[in-house]
Amino acid sequence: MVRALGTLKPDGGFVALLEMVVARTSSVIGALRLAWSGPKAAPKVGKAGALGRHTPETGIVHLVGAGPGDPELLTVRALRLLQQADVVVYDRLIGPEILAHARTDAARFYVGKERGNHSRTQAEINALLAHHARAGRCVVRLKGGDPFVFGRGGEELDYLRARGVAVEVVPGITAATGCAAAVGIPLTHRDYALGVTFVTGHAKDGAPDLDWAALAKSRQTLVIYMGVASAGMIAGELTAHGMAPTTPVAVIENGTRPQQRLVTGSIARLGDLVTDEGIAGPAVIVIGDVVKGAQSAFDRAEQLDAAEAA
Repeated sequence: MVRALGTLKPDGGFVALLEMVVARTSSVIGALRLAWSGPKAAPKVGKAGALGRHTPETGIVHLVGAGPGDPELLTVRALRLLQQADVVVYDRLIGPEILAHARTDAARFYVGKERGNHSRTQAEINALLAHHARAGRCVVRLKGGDPFVFGRGGEELDYLRARGVAVEVVPGITAATGCAAAVGIPLTHRDYALGVTFVTGHAKDGAPDLDWAALAKSRQTLVIYMGVASAGMIAGELTAHGMAPTTPVAVIENGTRPQQRLVTGSIARLGDLVTDEGIAGPAVIVIGDVVKGAQSAFDRAEQLDAAEAA
């Protein structure tokens, strides 16, 4: 029967109609399954391989990186999983333009965190993911940037693995590369930087315990995540451990988004730059000679307009 059907050549209208029926049927079935599942005993999920085995009865959690903010920077796999998910668990930096790609009937849970204000604890998030996967659902845990770059993806992976829950990791464009590219900063450059280091400005228990002497060395690029609140401290530690006070620095706020903003200066003035410019949104700090090539969004727009007019 399959071979016979394979010889048919239906017209485009028939194919489009068939695709629409299949898509709508799948969506309705998913909605009914989620609505009817209710509380039920979690099935036993055997550990098979590093990430576990997914079956329709056991469900799965996809730890998905959504990129730095621009929906155009979603990966193809991230987009497809969003369109298939029964449940979407998303962070503060996930904008409505990205969520719009999820199924309209998907259950959505906001679990965003910001300094001093967590909508849910990490333990609650972990339990939420496991609960829905054990109920047989396809769960997308949607994170800004990349789930394994300061995104607590490793903690969630460990929790789910330990409980036999099938899990997949889908990488995304991390803020460092996405935001730097958006303002024309190459993180490595043969003339300026032979290496790049990503660090966090906010550790689990407060100020990070970093090797400041190593970070202060020249001929490298330093990218700091979550460093706005501790910008003055970071500048003080780096200059105290040998970094030249004139080292260029860029603060990229809301990188790749319509409200993107770029502020540049020297490491000696980093704390003042953040305060004087009122940097409050999500931002990354880029330190090193590669910052010399930075362009503001306005400058880049002018350059593009001139190129199109030529």
